[in-house]
Amino acid sequence: MFNNYFKGKKVFVTGHTGFKGSWLAVWLTQLGAQVTGFALPPKTERDHFVALNLAQRINHVEGDLRDYEQFNRALQKAAPEIIIHLAAQPLVRLSYAEPKLTFDTNVGGAVNLLEAVRNCPSVRVLVFITSDKCYRNKEWAWGYRETDELGGPDSYSASKAAAELVFSSYHESYFSKRAGFAAATARAGNVIGGSDWALDRIVPDCIRALEKRLPIMVRNPVATRPWQHVLEPLSGYLQLAQRLGSANGEYYRGAWNFGPTKESNRTVRELVEKTLKVWGKGKAVFGEVNPNALHEAKFLHLNCDKAHQELGWQPTWHFADGVEQTILWYRNWLKGADAWKLTTSQIRAYEKAAQKILKP
Repeated sequence: MFNNYFKGKKVFVTGHTGFKGSWLAVWLTQLGAQVTGFALPPKTERDHFVALNLAQRINHVEGDLRDYEQFNRALQKAAPEIIIHLAAQPLVRLSYAEPKLTFDTNVGGAVNLLEAVRNCPSVRVLVFITSDKCYRNKEWAWGYRETDELGGPDSYSASKAAAELVFSSYHESYFSKRAGFAAATARAGNVIGGSDWALDRIVPDCIRALEKRLPIMVRNPVATRPWQHVLEPLSGYLQLAQRLGSANGEYYRGAWNFGPTKESNRTVRELVEKTLKVWGKGKAVFGEVNPNALHEAKFLHLNCDKAHQELGWQPTWHFADGVEQTILWYRNWLKGADAWKLTTSQIRAYEKAAQKILKP
């Protein structure tokens, strides 16, 4: 898919012990990259990172992005050519309980990363991941473009918008003048996929209930989200990194959206019902919307015309495929299948399907 661009290259991934980061690290190893990961330790023995035995397959560095000296040492030692930044406090509901942690990680951590990159001459490409939640959500029907207003009422959304502003400041002051260097931000959200065990996410909540043979309790069934399999945005990040590293990489600087087609904008109810169908049994209890509950967006959709037209990137697995691949991963792993084989086989299946869609 990427014309052997990553083969032999030194790639530094932050947040590689997390859900998206672990999938990305596996994919990069399959592409022949020399991967260094920097992240907090995994939280549970069930984490994808642990199930993959990823610490033995890449250069694994445990550390806290909030500690500048620690992170800077790790980056300077690795001396990568490419950085893909994923480390974050990624949960909206947790941000209400832990606003300082959220800002310290998502904004302070961003400052530390960008300052370390500024002082690391080996780096030629930076893909800086934020979130679709960085847009001030006005609940309108059309998709948000990269030039739309940033912000949000909760600490998570505000922190991601602030991280975009921090990136913009560093880019205009330092990176735009740096020869042989190109950087961009990438925005995606509502990612599903096998191995995610985070709290207060609908698919992991479904799997935990199904494991225990309990009904799935759904608190907000009418909320609509642009569901996409984890490999969808990751393919966009990798394609963006490849273009940033090309001879005309400066053309691809700026912000990029990576989201599914409108066909994948489905309600939580539809997602749960599809999950039950693939799992083969179980039931769900759909609750009424609580007017006193913490604010959660009812609808958020990205306009990805820029990525379609300028990168030639297109979604590959739509709603039904993405949910099916996700639930099959969990079901097979819980029956004893090897996590590495499950993950790499899905990556190969995705690549095969994507090669029929993506433009050269």
